[in-house]
Order: sequence, then structure tokens, then C-alpha cells
Amino acid sequence: MAIYEKRTYDVIVGQMPEVIRLYAEEGWPALASGGYSDNLVGYFTSDTGRLHQLVHMWKFDDDADRRAFWTRLFADEDFMKFAVQLRPHIGSQEIQLLNPAPWGPQP
Repeated sequence: MAIYEKRTYDVIVGQMPEVIRLYAEEGWPALASGGYSDNLVGYFTSDTGRLHQLVHMWKFDDDADRRAFWTRLFADEDFMKFAVQLRPHIGSQEIQLLNPAPWGPQP
């Protein structure tokens, strides 16, 4: 059964424009060129509730697939050049693993 990973980054107030620029110019190209975007369900920014959040959702075949994915990604030089620039703009992060319910649509 597939598992989903939701990553929520609390962006430092006032830094979201720079986070968006970094993802658009460096993060997304590194993810796409490395084939990592194949696991991506989507990226989102908060508009209500807790603000200044960047949320992304990933889909994996199982936990072994998830762990192998992050190991590969964190070894990718282009992605890590981006990550080093992103980190100072992030105040905290939360990672949540989700199992799909046995009813309804699944991405």
C-alpha cells in the first residue's frame, strides 16, 4: 500500500518571496532534472490558518521506497546546493506520514 509524506515548513515571516524564488529557480529544476518530481503530489503555500507555511506532499510505494528516495535526493549535488540556500529561511519543519483511507479517491 502506498504511503504519503506531508512536509510542512514554517517559513520565517517576510522570507516567503525568497523561498518561492529559490524553489522556482533552483529547487524545482533540481527535482525535475533528477527525476525526483515523479514522487511529488504537489507543493502548496498557506493562505489561511497558520500562515507562512510551505507544504509539500509526496507519494511512495512503501517506507523502504521513501527512505531510498530521501537518501538519493540528499546525495544529489544540485539539490543540496539549493537546500543549503533554503535552510536559513525555514524556522521549523514537520514531517507526517499518512496512509490512504480504503475509500475515496487517491492521488
